[in-house]
Amino acid sequence: MKHLAFAAGLFGATAAMAQTPELTVYTYDSFVTDWGPGPAVEKAFEEVCGCDLNLVGAGDGAALLARLKLEGDRSEADVVLGLDTNLVAAAAETGLFAPHGVEVEYDLPYDWTDATFVPYDWGYFAFVHETGMNAPESFRELADSDRAIVIQEPRSSTPGLGLLMWVKAAYGEEAPAIWEGLSDNIVTVTKGWSEAYGLFLEGEADMVLSYTTSPAYHLIAEEDDSKAAALFEEGHYMQIEVAGMLAASDQPELAQEFLAFLLTDPVQSVIPTTNWMYPAKMPEGGLPKEFDTLVQPDKALLFAPEDAAEMRDPALAEWLDALSR
Repeated sequence: MKHLAFAAGLFGATAAMAQTPELTVYTYDSFVTDWGPGPAVEKAFEEVCGCDLNLVGAGDGAALLARLKLEGDRSEADVVLGLDTNLVAAAAETGLFAPHGVEVEYDLPYDWTDATFVPYDWGYFAFVHETGMNAPESFRELADSDRAIVIQEPRSSTPGLGLLMWVKAAYGEEAPAIWEGLSDNIVTVTKGWSEAYGLFLEGEADMVLSYTTSPAYHLIAEEDDSKAAALFEEGHYMQIEVAGMLAASDQPELAQEFLAFLLTDPVQSVIPTTNWMYPAKMPEGGLPKEFDTLVQPDKALLFAPEDAAEMRDPALAEWLDALSR
């Protein structure tokens, strides 16, 4: 009888586990780290969804799209989180995404009307440096200086692609000349943001491609005011990060619930101090006071998604040509 009771209990536990739906979200590696937003998002969503939220780190943003294209309808992902405006047109062209059905008023410096992708945060790209350094105030000044920089690979990283769009938006047909000037400033090109920022912190470069919000991390998490973002006179390119649900998902209702949840206070309130970006929907408590100390670009640069898609290959070719010389 004891064996029968044990077997019955085991069957009941197995059945209960089988009844718990699982939602798989592909995202970038830094999102799922202990210091990223992943743990807080997972805990908060599981408290309301009655599900198991499976966050999978799958490289940086551009790598996410490449993986998704490779897997196609066979992908285990229900949601992809971590694409941005430079990639959404290419993502939509795959036909792998479904409309989100989320209705909310965003707090974005951009009129967002996309029916497929939901924005959850935004920020400005910038070069971060030590506060004691006499930082360049433009790409031309940077190219003319001996400052060593670390950047990210545009074919795998959204910041890397964002830098290409930034130079293209600021200089247009003069972009190749800017890259030619910058080529000898580049110490290395990393696959993703985490590797690049780590090299900068280890003293391998004077500046690193990151965000105007990055110094807030050092201020809040480390009480360290030794980092700053260089303000460029050309303006700064904006990044809006988005999430989308897969049309082949076997949990479409749960996926839609998750996308809507991204815009609620439990997520938006932790974005500034875990993802170190501006929230797409301002939380009730507002922003940490340390965000008041961050530089504010005088000019915001951004290509519409369809224009970014057209610019991507020519900008990449210009970059590759300059670095190969």
